[in-house]
Amino acid sequence: MLGAGVSVLLGRLGARSPRHLPWQSQTPLWLGRFLFWLGVPGSLIHFLRQTDLSGGVWIAPVMAWVTFIVAFALAWGWLQISARHWSSAAKGVFLLSSMVGNTGYIGYPIILLLPQLGTAYFGWAVFYDLLGTFFGAYGLGAMIGAYYGQGIGQGRSLSPWRQSLDALVRAPTFPAFALGLLLRPVAFPDWLDRGLQGFAWSMVMLSLVLMGMRLQQLRSWQKMRPALMATLIRMAIAPAVIGVLLTLLGWRGAPRLVMILQAAMPAAFATLVLAETFELDRDLAVTCLGVSSACLLATLPLWLWLFPV
Repeated sequence: MLGAGVSVLLGRLGARSPRHLPWQSQTPLWLGRFLFWLGVPGSLIHFLRQTDLSGGVWIAPVMAWVTFIVAFALAWGWLQISARHWSSAAKGVFLLSSMVGNTGYIGYPIILLLPQLGTAYFGWAVFYDLLGTFFGAYGLGAMIGAYYGQGIGQGRSLSPWRQSLDALVRAPTFPAFALGLLLRPVAFPDWLDRGLQGFAWSMVMLSLVLMGMRLQQLRSWQKMRPALMATLIRMAIAPAVIGVLLTLLGWRGAPRLVMILQAAMPAAFATLVLAETFELDRDLAVTCLGVSSACLLATLPLWLWLFPV
């Protein structure tokens, strides 16, 4: 969280003396777009080259997409019942925050640090993230962002669903995924591998910086109610459905726990990146990130107790 803290400090200094940081108001916008168009695709290429694609890990991305469907259905239903008069930008963020979890930047370290999982089952977490969350966030998420937002994914001459399809086709994730698959058998020089690794993990810091910039711009906590509801769907209801489904399908032990934990991660930083890119409700995105991240301390022990290895 160092990057977030530094950016919050810079933001406060800029608020007190705007003449010293005239670029502050535009920095989050351009940083979000950089992550969307270059940072995330570059990270995807690196992580895909490191992933073990053998064994029964194919079920992990399937469960990721089941999680998206369950969470989307719950969130969309709640919007129809309780939030009909919300702005379009707020609806888009609510759907994204309910659906997409931080299965990479938070999910990876948690899986690696848990003694009952660790490196032996890390491939399950990566497969869930790469073929599930990446496509869910920057594929389906780009469609949702274009449909509900006013950013670069919009085209005034197109219908809303044509705009969403156009955003999906132009999302940089898909060519990056194809390139990562093509480059898997290619042996890179050590210096290039180290460079790609450094670039990929530096995107983690940039995401934290972007989050911190928006946190310091958050002026009130009036959006706690929608943030709490999105967190309930994201971190409680949808993972519980996945846990029951996996148990009924005969999955037990560490693989089941990995998929449940990934399904129960806090709202993804990708939500904030998409909010910046498509000009959605940034304050609600930051609130959802903060609330869900704080709730992880309570929900993580619960899942470890309910689904022991």
